[in-house]
Amino acid sequence: MKLEKDKILFVGFMLFSMFFGAGNLIFPPFLGQNAGNQTLPSVIGFLITAVVLPVLAVIVVVKTGSMDNLTKRVGKKFALVFTTLLYLAIGPGLAIPRAASVPFEMSIAPYLSEDSNTLVLMVAYSVVFFALSAWLSLNPNKLVDRLGTILTPLLIVMIVFVFGAFVFMGDKAVAVAQPAYAEAPFFKGFSEGYLTMDAIAGLVFASVVAKSFENLGIYRKKDSLRYSSIAGLLAGVILALIYLMLTYMGMQSSGVYEMGANGAVALRQIVYQLFGDLGAIILAAIFALACLTTCVGLITSVSEYFSKLTRATYKSMVWIVTLFSLVVCNYGLTTILNISVPILNAIYPSVSVIIIMGLFDDKIKNPFIYPVTIGATAVISVIYALEGIVPLGAISTVCSKLPLYAQGFGWLGVTVAAFILSLVLGKVKKSS
Repeated sequence: MKLEKDKILFVGFMLFSMFFGAGNLIFPPFLGQNAGNQTLPSVIGFLITAVVLPVLAVIVVVKTGSMDNLTKRVGKKFALVFTTLLYLAIGPGLAIPRAASVPFEMSIAPYLSEDSNTLVLMVAYSVVFFALSAWLSLNPNKLVDRLGTILTPLLIVMIVFVFGAFVFMGDKAVAVAQPAYAEAPFFKGFSEGYLTMDAIAGLVFASVVAKSFENLGIYRKKDSLRYSSIAGLLAGVILALIYLMLTYMGMQSSGVYEMGANGAVALRQIVYQLFGDLGAIILAAIFALACLTTCVGLITSVSEYFSKLTRATYKSMVWIVTLFSLVVCNYGLTTILNISVPILNAIYPSVSVIIIMGLFDDKIKNPFIYPVTIGATAVISVIYALEGIVPLGAISTVCSKLPLYAQGFGWLGVTVAAFILSLVLGKVKKSS
């Protein structure tokens, strides 16, 4: 069956809107502000983990049938634990509360008077936000119409408007890169892409994309893969262009403003300089739209997974995920961000490797490749993440000898070595 171009376009917009949330707005300008004159290699690294991997994740999951099918290549127990952890991280445990709290803490809280009861206002805001998110999520069949045709184009127009105003009217000066970016700009940008969580999201959103095409009459796996790939590439191109705009604004303003605590501060400074007090309204609208669309996509995907896992109804799971996210959201953005860094350092390398291997899944016949390679990657990544929380003594001493370990990429060498070992094991088994 041949699908109309506008249908594919709308699904691509829907996928972009689900990808593009809180982190996608605040991390690129912060990268540009920190990288300064080293922005080019930094943003290249960032685009690999924040655009290329997420698009490949969608393609790989549709190709293999489901994320569960993909992770089962490593082992059934691994698939259950790893997949559940990914859904918790991308859902009510981290990503959904983060996306919901950003619009309030970055666009509303800074403008409240000192005698305002911030906690009460935050609770009231989050109740309204999650009620709207749940309502949009209760009818996933209408996601294409609601996200692809209305919210996403509006969001893109607003971001392009701010970018155009900055190009022609913004104050510009490029500063020298901060130490971490000056030392290893590409690798620093690569690891900053982890924070968007989009490679994990791509594994989760693939089922929503496939379901959207199924609702449009696409049932054959070959056709679903082709149209999902086109939609993924479209979403990736839009993501990359938006990231480049936001990074450019951060870079060009790096010599104008003092370094902020995060990318939202940088955006707030830029928008205020361009539009004055009106800028607060514009920024709040951008944050609200971006975060709402992402929350809807996440709630939908996570609820579908846990409804199958627990045999609960989809609608009841929507409310459970929404209420749990509401509670976590009110712990505050700072707490959520502090938790996210070690978690993402622990799981993102394994996600990256399993996506790359999934591209060649039909060619991998060696039974050792998935478990040995992914297992080794997971172990070294968890060790690196734990080092920032608890002392590991001799383990840290040994791991520190690995190439690029200090930059957070010790897993690369371990992954290659494990892959070679799996090939040897496969040949030994075959010969025996």
